[in-house]
Amino acid sequence: MFLTISLSGDAANPATDLGYLLHKHPGKAQRFSTSYGTAHVFYPEAGDARCTAALLLETDPAALVRRGKGKGKGRGGAPDAALAQYVNDRPYAASSLLAVALSGVFSSAMRGVCAARPERAAAPLPLRIEVPALPARGGAPLVRALFEPLGWRVDAEPVPLDTEFQQWGDSRYVRLVLASETLTLAEALRHLYVLLPVLDDAKHYWVSADEVDKLLRAGEGWLPGHPEQQLITSRYLSRRWSLTRQAREALELVRLAEADDSEVEEIDNAVGEETEAEEKPTPLAVRRRAAIVGALRAAGAARVLDLGCGQGQLVQELLKDIRFTEIIGVDVSVRALTIAARRLKLDRMGERQASRVQLMQGSLAYTDKRLKGYDAAVLSEVIEHLDLPRLPALEYAVFGHARPRTVVVTTPNVEYNVRWETLPAGHVRHGDHRFEWTRAEFRAWATDVAERHWYDVEFAPVGPDDPEVGPPTQLALFTIRAEKEAKAA
Repeated sequence: MFLTISLSGDAANPATDLGYLLHKHPGKAQRFSTSYGTAHVFYPEAGDARCTAALLLETDPAALVRRGKGKGKGRGGAPDAALAQYVNDRPYAASSLLAVALSGVFSSAMRGVCAARPERAAAPLPLRIEVPALPARGGAPLVRALFEPLGWRVDAEPVPLDTEFQQWGDSRYVRLVLASETLTLAEALRHLYVLLPVLDDAKHYWVSADEVDKLLRAGEGWLPGHPEQQLITSRYLSRRWSLTRQAREALELVRLAEADDSEVEEIDNAVGEETEAEEKPTPLAVRRRAAIVGALRAAGAARVLDLGCGQGQLVQELLKDIRFTEIIGVDVSVRALTIAARRLKLDRMGERQASRVQLMQGSLAYTDKRLKGYDAAVLSEVIEHLDLPRLPALEYAVFGHARPRTVVVTTPNVEYNVRWETLPAGHVRHGDHRFEWTRAEFRAWATDVAERHWYDVEFAPVGPDDPEVGPPTQLALFTIRAEKEAKAA
C-alpha cells in the first residue's frame, strides 16, 4: 500500500516544513513495525517549492491470518476462503490497514501538534494527496461525494482491468488525487483515517465499541454535518447496527457544544432594552447563569453536574463560589471540552482549585454510572438542540438513572420572540434549535417528567417578564420527592 502527501511552499514558507508537521525528518528513511507488517516513511522530494512524504506499508499476509483468526476477515465478518486469506488485495490497495498505519506513524500530526511550527500546523495548507490504488465500492461518484463536501478537489480515475489479451472494463479501484488549500494537515489526515476504510467497505479487525469513540474523535468538526454521514458511520462500523445507532446519536448531540451558549448577539443585547438608558444592558446569557447559580445555592447543592457544558461558561461561574465543592462538566464534543479547559486555565490552576473541577466526555442520550450520586444537575439551553424523539433517552439518563436531588432546566420561551425586531417571524433563535416551546408546552413537558420520575417542579422566569408574552428564558427547578429518596436509600 502506498500514499503520498505533498506540500507546496516558497522561500517564506518552505515546503520542507512538512517534515516538522509530520515529525519525520526529510533527510531520513524511517521504518516502523506494525501488527501486520512494516511501515516505511521517506521523502521522494524535499525542496522549498515542493516536499513530498511517502508512506509505504508492507503487509505480512500470514500475520493477517494469525491475528484475524476467529474474528471474521471478510466483508461483514464472514470468513474468507482458505486461499483468499493469503492471496488478496490487502498488500496493494489502500484500506483500514493503511488508515491504522497513518494514525500510528503520524499520530502527533493527526492531533495537530507541532511545537516547532505551531502556526503552520494550525493554518490551511496547499496540500496534495495521492493514493495509486484505492478500493471504492461505489466507484468514483462515491469518492467525490465523500471528499468534495470537505473542501477537496477530487480526481478519481477508475483503474481498468484491461490487458493486451482481454478487455474487462473498469475495476472497483480508483487512482485518487486530492488537492486543497483550505484544510490543515491534521484535518486531511483525519479525513483519510475515516474514509479509506469506508470506501473499501471492510475492516481487517473486529469492530468493537471503542470504534465509536475513534470515529467521533477523527470526525470532530466535519462528520456531524457531512451529507453522507449515515453511509460513513454504517460502513466505518462494519454495519453493526447498535454501534451505528450510538454513533449517529452522539454526532447529533455534538451540535450542542458547537452552538453558541447565547443566542445571536443582537437578540442577547435586546433583552436589556427596558433598562435605564445610562445602564449597560446585561446579556441574557449572564442573567441565565445568575439564575441557575441562585437556584443551586437555594437548593444547598455542593456537588454539581453541568450536562452539555459546552465551552465551560457555567463551570467557570460556579468555580467562583466555594460552596460548590465539586463541579463536573460533561459534553459529547472533545473540541468543546478542549476549549473549556483552555477557558478555565486548567493547566495553570492551583491544586486546591483544580481538585474541585473535572471535564468529562459523554453522551446525554445514554446512562452513565459516573453521573450518579450528585446533589444537582444543570441542563442549560440543552433540550431544544435535540430532536423531539431523542428527548425520552435524555430524560431517563438524567431523571431516571443519574437521579440528582435537584435538576435545573432552562430553555427559550418562543412566545417572547415577537419582542425582537431582528428575529424574522417564524424563525427560532439559533439555527441549531430543533424546537422552541411556549410556556404551556414547557410546563406540560416538565410536569410529565416530574410525575414519571417522582420529582416536584417549580417554574421561574429569566430576564424581563413581559406581561403578555412572558420572559425570554423559562426555568424549571426539579426537586426529588423526599419519600422516594428515603425509599431509595
